[in-house]
Amino acid sequence: MTILIEQPELGLPLGEKKISSDELVLDGGFVVPKTASNAGFEAPEINSFGHSFRDYNAENERQKTVEEHYRVNHINQTYDFVKRMRSEYEKLDKAEMSIWECCELLNDVIDDSDPDLDEPQIEHLLQTAEAIRKDYPNEDWLHLTGLIHDLGKVLLHPTFGELPQWAVVGDTFPLGCAFDESIVHYKYLKENPDSKNPNYSSKNGVYEEGCGLNNVAMSWGHDDYMYLVAKENGTTLPQAALFIIRYHSFYPLHRDGAYTHLMNEEDKENLKWLHIFNKYDLYSKSKVRIDVEKVKPYYLSLIEKYFPAKLRW
Repeated sequence: MTILIEQPELGLPLGEKKISSDELVLDGGFVVPKTASNAGFEAPEINSFGHSFRDYNAENERQKTVEEHYRVNHINQTYDFVKRMRSEYEKLDKAEMSIWECCELLNDVIDDSDPDLDEPQIEHLLQTAEAIRKDYPNEDWLHLTGLIHDLGKVLLHPTFGELPQWAVVGDTFPLGCAFDESIVHYKYLKENPDSKNPNYSSKNGVYEEGCGLNNVAMSWGHDDYMYLVAKENGTTLPQAALFIIRYHSFYPLHRDGAYTHLMNEEDKENLKWLHIFNKYDLYSKSKVRIDVEKVKPYYLSLIEKYFPAKLRW
Protein backbone atom coordinates (compact mmCIF):
# COMPACT_ATOMS: atom_id res chain seq x y z
CA MET A 1 0.00 0.00 0.00
CA THR A 2 1.42 3.38 -1.00
CA ILE A 3 0.49 6.54 0.85
CA LEU A 4 0.96 9.83 -0.97
CA ILE A 5 1.91 12.83 1.15
CA GLU A 6 2.27 16.46 0.26
CA GLN A 7 5.74 17.94 0.41
CA PRO A 8 6.23 20.43 3.26
CA GLU A 9 6.26 24.16 2.57
CA LEU A 10 9.79 24.81 3.75
CA GLY A 11 9.68 28.52 3.01
CA LEU A 12 7.24 29.21 5.84
CA PRO A 13 7.95 29.17 9.57
CA LEU A 14 6.83 25.79 10.86
CA GLY A 15 4.70 27.12 13.67
CA GLU A 16 3.01 30.04 11.92
CA LYS A 17 -0.61 29.32 12.85
CA LYS A 18 -3.33 31.49 14.35
CA ILE A 19 -4.17 30.28 17.84
CA SER A 20 -5.88 32.51 20.32
CA SER A 21 -4.76 31.09 23.68
CA ASP A 22 -1.58 32.19 25.43
CA GLU A 23 -0.60 28.65 26.20
CA LEU A 24 -1.22 25.38 24.40
CA VAL A 25 -1.77 22.16 26.32
CA LEU A 26 -1.96 18.89 24.44
CA ASP A 27 -3.90 15.83 25.60
CA GLY A 28 -0.90 14.39 27.39
CA GLY A 29 -0.10 17.55 29.30
CA PHE A 30 2.60 18.79 26.93
CA VAL A 31 2.60 22.54 27.50
CA VAL A 32 3.83 24.74 24.66
CA PRO A 33 4.17 28.53 25.17
CA LYS A 34 3.58 30.73 22.17
CA THR A 35 4.78 34.13 21.08
CA ALA A 36 3.29 36.66 18.68
CA SER A 37 5.69 35.52 15.99
CA ASN A 38 5.34 31.79 16.53
CA ALA A 39 2.07 30.18 17.54
CA GLY A 40 3.30 26.63 17.07
CA PHE A 41 5.85 24.52 18.91
CA GLU A 42 8.57 26.90 20.06
CA ALA A 43 12.04 25.42 20.26
CA PRO A 44 13.53 26.16 23.69
CA GLU A 45 17.00 27.67 23.96
CA ILE A 46 18.28 25.22 26.57
CA ASN A 47 18.07 21.49 27.12
CA SER A 48 17.09 19.44 30.16
CA PHE A 49 20.32 20.41 31.94
CA GLY A 50 20.10 24.16 31.30
CA HIS A 51 22.78 24.01 28.59
CA SER A 52 22.74 24.70 24.86
CA PHE A 53 21.51 21.78 22.73
CA ARG A 54 24.14 19.44 21.27
CA ASP A 55 26.98 21.19 23.06
CA TYR A 56 29.64 18.48 23.06
CA ASN A 57 32.34 20.68 24.56
CA ALA A 58 30.73 21.83 27.82
CA GLU A 59 32.62 20.84 30.95
CA ASN A 60 30.32 18.62 33.03
CA GLU A 61 30.00 14.99 34.02
CA ARG A 62 27.35 14.25 31.42
CA GLN A 63 29.64 15.45 28.64
CA LYS A 64 32.47 13.20 29.81
CA THR A 65 30.17 10.20 29.44
CA VAL A 66 29.09 11.36 26.00
CA GLU A 67 32.66 11.88 24.76
CA GLU A 68 33.78 8.46 25.99
CA HIS A 69 30.81 6.96 24.18
CA TYR A 70 31.91 8.52 20.89
CA ARG A 71 35.55 7.56 21.39
CA VAL A 72 34.64 3.87 21.60
CA ASN A 73 31.99 4.20 18.88
CA HIS A 74 34.38 5.78 16.40
CA ILE A 75 37.07 3.18 16.92
CA ASN A 76 34.75 0.18 16.54
CA GLN A 77 32.22 1.18 13.86
CA THR A 78 33.88 -0.23 10.76
CA TYR A 79 32.55 -1.22 7.34
CA ASP A 80 32.97 -4.93 8.11
CA PHE A 81 31.33 -4.55 11.54
CA VAL A 82 28.27 -2.87 10.02
CA LYS A 83 27.89 -5.58 7.39
CA ARG A 84 28.04 -8.30 10.08
CA MET A 85 25.50 -6.59 12.32
CA ARG A 86 23.03 -5.95 9.52
CA SER A 87 23.29 -9.58 8.40
CA GLU A 88 22.61 -10.75 11.96
CA TYR A 89 19.73 -8.46 12.84
CA GLU A 90 17.87 -8.45 9.54
CA LYS A 91 16.78 -11.98 10.45
CA LEU A 92 14.32 -10.39 12.93
CA ASP A 93 14.40 -13.48 15.11
CA LYS A 94 14.95 -11.90 18.54
CA ALA A 95 11.36 -11.38 19.69
CA GLU A 96 7.73 -10.96 18.68
CA MET A 97 5.77 -8.07 20.19
CA SER A 98 3.64 -5.05 19.43
CA ILE A 99 4.88 -1.50 18.90
CA TRP A 100 3.49 -0.37 22.26
CA GLU A 101 5.11 -3.30 24.09
CA CYS A 102 8.40 -2.15 22.62
CA CYS A 103 7.74 1.42 23.81
CA GLU A 104 7.32 0.10 27.35
CA LEU A 105 10.58 -1.84 27.12
CA LEU A 106 12.40 1.48 26.74
CA ASN A 107 11.27 2.71 30.18
CA ASP A 108 14.64 1.79 31.68
CA VAL A 109 16.82 2.97 28.81
CA ILE A 110 18.97 6.10 29.04
CA ASP A 111 21.04 7.11 26.01
CA ASP A 112 24.70 7.69 26.96
CA SER A 113 25.35 9.51 23.68
CA ASP A 114 22.77 12.23 24.30
CA PRO A 115 24.09 15.44 25.90
CA ASP A 116 20.55 16.85 26.19
CA LEU A 117 18.56 14.20 28.01
CA ASP A 118 18.78 11.69 30.83
CA GLU A 119 15.07 10.86 31.06
CA PRO A 120 13.73 7.38 30.13
CA GLN A 121 13.36 7.05 26.39
CA ILE A 122 9.56 6.68 26.40
CA GLU A 123 9.36 10.26 27.71
CA HIS A 124 11.35 11.53 24.73
CA LEU A 125 9.26 9.51 22.26
CA LEU A 126 6.02 11.01 23.51
CA GLN A 127 7.44 14.53 23.80
CA THR A 128 8.53 14.34 20.17
CA ALA A 129 5.24 12.89 18.94
CA GLU A 130 3.07 15.35 20.86
CA ALA A 131 5.04 18.39 19.70
CA ILE A 132 4.66 17.24 16.07
CA ARG A 133 0.98 16.54 16.62
CA LYS A 134 0.38 20.12 17.69
CA ASP A 135 1.95 21.71 14.61
CA TYR A 136 0.88 19.05 12.08
CA PRO A 137 -2.52 17.80 13.32
CA ASN A 138 -3.44 16.22 9.97
CA GLU A 139 -0.20 14.30 9.41
CA ASP A 140 -0.89 11.33 11.67
CA TRP A 141 1.90 9.32 10.01
CA LEU A 142 4.37 11.94 11.27
CA HIS A 143 2.96 11.71 14.83
CA LEU A 144 3.54 7.96 14.79
CA THR A 145 7.00 8.40 13.32
CA GLY A 146 7.82 10.62 16.29
CA LEU A 147 6.67 7.91 18.65
CA ILE A 148 8.58 5.03 17.09
CA HIS A 149 11.72 6.67 15.69
CA ASP A 150 13.93 5.54 18.60
CA LEU A 151 12.42 2.10 19.26
CA GLY A 152 15.52 0.47 17.83
CA LYS A 153 17.19 1.25 21.14
CA VAL A 154 15.72 -2.02 22.40
CA LEU A 155 19.01 -3.43 21.06
CA LEU A 156 20.32 -2.44 24.50
CA HIS A 157 17.91 -4.94 26.10
CA PRO A 158 19.12 -8.46 27.02
CA THR A 159 16.50 -10.03 24.73
CA PHE A 160 18.23 -8.43 21.77
CA GLY A 161 21.77 -9.33 22.73
CA GLU A 162 22.29 -6.40 25.12
CA LEU A 163 24.53 -4.62 22.66
CA PRO A 164 26.87 -1.97 24.07
CA GLN A 165 25.75 1.66 23.82
CA TRP A 166 28.35 2.45 21.18
CA ALA A 167 26.67 -0.08 18.84
CA VAL A 168 23.15 1.25 19.39
CA VAL A 169 22.99 5.02 19.97
CA GLY A 170 24.66 8.21 18.83
CA ASP A 171 25.07 10.17 15.62
CA THR A 172 25.43 7.98 12.55
CA PHE A 173 27.72 8.31 9.54
CA PRO A 174 28.59 6.34 6.38
CA LEU A 175 31.20 3.60 6.31
CA GLY A 176 33.11 2.62 3.19
CA CYS A 177 34.16 6.17 2.28
CA ALA A 178 36.12 9.02 3.83
CA PHE A 179 34.95 10.29 7.22
CA ASP A 180 33.72 13.87 7.09
CA GLU A 181 35.12 16.32 9.64
CA SER A 182 31.59 17.38 10.63
CA ILE A 183 31.10 14.06 12.47
CA VAL A 184 30.93 14.71 16.21
CA HIS A 185 34.26 14.02 17.97
CA TYR A 186 35.85 13.43 14.56
CA LYS A 187 39.30 13.20 16.14
CA TYR A 188 38.62 9.67 17.38
CA LEU A 189 37.90 8.40 13.86
CA LYS A 190 41.62 8.59 13.19
CA GLU A 191 41.87 5.45 15.35
CA ASN A 192 39.29 3.61 13.25
CA PRO A 193 40.92 0.83 11.15
CA ASP A 194 38.96 1.96 8.08
CA SER A 195 40.76 5.30 8.11
CA LYS A 196 43.92 3.42 7.10
CA ASN A 197 42.23 1.41 4.34
CA PRO A 198 42.85 3.05 0.92
CA ASN A 199 39.59 1.57 -0.42
CA TYR A 200 37.63 3.65 2.08
CA SER A 201 39.68 6.85 2.16
CA SER A 202 38.34 8.69 -0.89
CA LYS A 203 35.25 10.91 -1.02
CA ASN A 204 33.16 8.24 -2.75
CA GLY A 205 34.99 5.19 -1.41
CA VAL A 206 33.18 2.01 -2.50
CA TYR A 207 30.17 4.00 -3.78
CA GLU A 208 29.25 5.94 -6.90
CA GLU A 209 28.14 9.55 -6.74
CA GLY A 210 24.34 9.77 -6.62
CA CYS A 211 24.00 6.07 -5.77
CA GLY A 212 21.32 6.77 -3.16
CA LEU A 213 21.60 6.47 0.62
CA ASN A 214 19.80 3.13 0.49
CA ASN A 215 23.00 1.71 -1.00
CA VAL A 216 25.27 3.23 1.64
CA ALA A 217 26.36 1.31 4.76
CA MET A 218 25.64 3.51 7.78
CA SER A 219 27.21 3.03 11.21
CA TRP A 220 25.17 0.36 12.98
CA GLY A 221 22.61 1.35 15.57
CA HIS A 222 18.97 1.87 16.46
CA ASP A 223 18.15 3.89 13.32
CA ASP A 224 18.95 1.20 10.79
CA TYR A 225 17.53 -1.54 13.00
CA MET A 226 14.13 0.13 13.44
CA TYR A 227 14.04 0.83 9.72
CA LEU A 228 14.51 -2.90 9.07
CA VAL A 229 11.80 -3.80 11.59
CA ALA A 230 9.27 -1.40 10.08
CA LYS A 231 10.04 -2.28 6.45
CA GLU A 232 10.18 -6.06 6.86
CA ASN A 233 6.97 -6.15 8.91
CA GLY A 234 5.07 -4.47 6.10
CA THR A 235 4.30 -1.08 7.60
CA THR A 236 2.09 1.17 5.47
CA LEU A 237 3.88 4.32 6.62
CA PRO A 238 5.05 6.48 3.68
CA GLN A 239 8.63 6.39 2.44
CA ALA A 240 9.31 9.74 4.10
CA ALA A 241 8.63 8.11 7.48
CA LEU A 242 11.05 5.27 6.79
CA PHE A 243 13.67 7.79 5.69
CA ILE A 244 13.22 9.75 8.93
CA ILE A 245 13.53 6.60 11.04
CA ARG A 246 16.64 5.46 9.21
CA TYR A 247 18.53 8.76 9.08
CA HIS A 248 17.33 10.90 11.99
CA SER A 249 20.72 10.47 13.71
CA PHE A 250 22.64 11.26 10.51
CA TYR A 251 23.52 14.78 11.70
CA PRO A 252 26.47 15.25 9.32
CA LEU A 253 23.88 15.18 6.52
CA HIS A 254 20.85 17.04 7.84
CA ARG A 255 22.75 19.54 9.98
CA ASP A 256 25.99 20.10 8.05
CA GLY A 257 25.13 19.07 4.49
CA ALA A 258 27.86 16.42 4.31
CA TYR A 259 27.58 13.37 2.03
CA THR A 260 24.96 14.96 -0.22
CA HIS A 261 26.96 13.71 -3.20
CA LEU A 262 25.74 10.19 -2.38
CA MET A 263 22.04 11.14 -2.41
CA ASN A 264 19.60 10.50 -5.24
CA GLU A 265 16.47 12.54 -6.07
CA GLU A 266 14.20 10.55 -3.76
CA ASP A 267 16.61 11.16 -0.87
CA LYS A 268 16.49 14.89 -1.54
CA GLU A 269 12.69 14.95 -1.39
CA ASN A 270 12.58 12.91 1.82
CA LEU A 271 15.25 15.09 3.40
CA LYS A 272 12.73 17.95 3.46
CA TRP A 273 10.60 15.99 5.91
CA LEU A 274 13.64 14.98 7.96
CA HIS A 275 14.58 18.64 8.40
CA ILE A 276 11.09 19.27 9.77
CA PHE A 277 11.22 16.23 12.04
CA ASN A 278 14.63 17.11 13.43
CA LYS A 279 13.29 20.25 15.11
CA TYR A 280 10.91 18.19 17.22
CA ASP A 281 13.31 15.30 17.84
CA LEU A 282 15.99 17.66 19.18
CA TYR A 283 14.19 20.54 20.83
CA SER A 284 11.38 18.68 22.59
CA LYS A 285 13.96 17.21 24.99
CA SER A 286 12.82 18.98 28.13
CA LYS A 287 11.67 18.25 31.66
CA VAL A 288 8.03 18.47 30.54
CA ARG A 289 6.27 15.26 31.56
CA ILE A 290 3.70 13.48 29.41
CA ASP A 291 0.55 11.85 30.80
CA VAL A 292 1.12 8.51 29.10
CA GLU A 293 -2.31 7.05 29.85
CA LYS A 294 -4.09 10.04 28.34
CA VAL A 295 -2.31 9.88 25.01
CA LYS A 296 -2.03 6.10 24.81
CA PRO A 297 -5.43 5.48 23.09
CA TYR A 298 -4.58 7.91 20.29
CA TYR A 299 -1.22 6.31 19.55
CA LEU A 300 -2.63 2.80 19.79
CA SER A 301 -5.09 3.78 17.04
CA LEU A 302 -2.21 4.94 14.84
CA ILE A 303 -0.23 1.78 15.49
CA GLU A 304 -3.24 -0.29 14.44
CA LYS A 305 -3.59 1.80 11.27
CA TYR A 306 0.01 1.48 10.10
CA PHE A 307 1.35 -1.76 11.62
CA PRO A 308 0.34 -5.37 12.23
CA ALA A 309 -0.67 -6.29 15.79
CA LYS A 310 2.56 -8.21 16.38
CA LEU A 311 5.92 -7.58 14.76
CA ARG A 312 9.04 -9.68 14.34
CA TRP A 313 12.03 -7.98 15.95
